[in-house]
Amino acid sequence: MALGTMIVILSSYFSSSVFMIIAQHLTMGFPEPEIDLKNPGILLFLVGIIGNFYHHIRLSKLRSGTGKGAKEYKIPKGGLFDFVICPHYLFEVLIFWGFALISQTVYSFAFALGTTCYLTGRSYATRRWYLSKFEDFPKGVKAIIPFVF
Repeated sequence: MALGTMIVILSSYFSSSVFMIIAQHLTMGFPEPEIDLKNPGILLFLVGIIGNFYHHIRLSKLRSGTGKGAKEYKIPKGGLFDFVICPHYLFEVLIFWGFALISQTVYSFAFALGTTCYLTGRSYATRRWYLSKFEDFPKGVKAIIPFVF
């Protein structure tokens, strides 16, 4: 991993931790949420983790091997790849929304919303790239939400 990338990731985690601590400090003494969303949040989080892992495994198998074909780009197939180009992004979004439901803080909801916007944009750009590189790319495969977008 490049040093620059590592620094960006570490600073992102550090600043996120600092902002989370500040947000928690500012909300001390506030009443607990009236609706407990921990259980649906845990379920959503687990579905997100499992789906993300499954689709990353499928992606890793696209380039397995050492021959010339191991370096070529391919259209992913199977799982939710038949419906969206980046199902791992969809499941990552579910992870963050599950976390937001578990913690029920403004910070976690804002973080989930920001992650959703960012990964939706990345997925849209990825779909456009696949459309430009592969003539046989299925037009019905959406960016991140099956059958919708």
